[in-house]
Amino acid sequence: MGDYLLAIFRRGEKAKRVTTSELAEALKVSLASVTDMIKKMAQLKLVRHLPYRGATLTRRGKKEALALLRKHRLSERFLYEKAGVDWDRVHEEAHKFEHVLSDEVEAKMAASLSDPTTCPHGSPVPTREGKILAELSEPVTELGDRTWGKIVRISTDEPKLLRYLASLGLMPGVLVCVEGKAPLGGPVMVRVGKATYALGRDVASQIWVKPEPAKG
Repeated sequence: MGDYLLAIFRRGEKAKRVTTSELAEALKVSLASVTDMIKKMAQLKLVRHLPYRGATLTRRGKKEALALLRKHRLSERFLYEKAGVDWDRVHEEAHKFEHVLSDEVEAKMAASLSDPTTCPHGSPVPTREGKILAELSEPVTELGDRTWGKIVRISTDEPKLLRYLASLGLMPGVLVCVEGKAPLGGPVMVRVGKATYALGRDVASQIWVKPEPAKG
């Protein structure tokens, strides 16, 4: 049920309602399984469900989703900083923690990390009060030519893509410059340091940046 809460929350940030087919695809389960679980969650007042129109989280459902998300992203940060797990593996490993981590251990984990505000990929860690304090940012694909930005977060959890971006030095905190964009949806030319890379739009759209003043 926790997986459903997080899936609805994450997709609900982009759309008002999440359909059963979207959940089935995201969680790799059958439509019948999704329908049964949504009915149970509706009975527990975790979601509002309208047949053929999708589901949204109730206030209670959102609160529980944010609590799980906090445990997940704290676990990612702990595994990355304290256990030395590579950033392309922490998402999968943290998934094993989030459902069993007690509130007491969560608090000690947060304290040992000096209450981090983001996961290793730059996504915000919800506060204990269930608020998300995200830094304003936009996909690098939205920057104009010759525009600088500081990478705030990487919005994918896909290990191969994370490894690829890390190999190019494209990680949170790094300054990049958009040198240009090919027409007709072609690649985006992104400079990091002295190197320039041609990134496909689908890859570049996963890199979220905060615009920075032009460099001399």
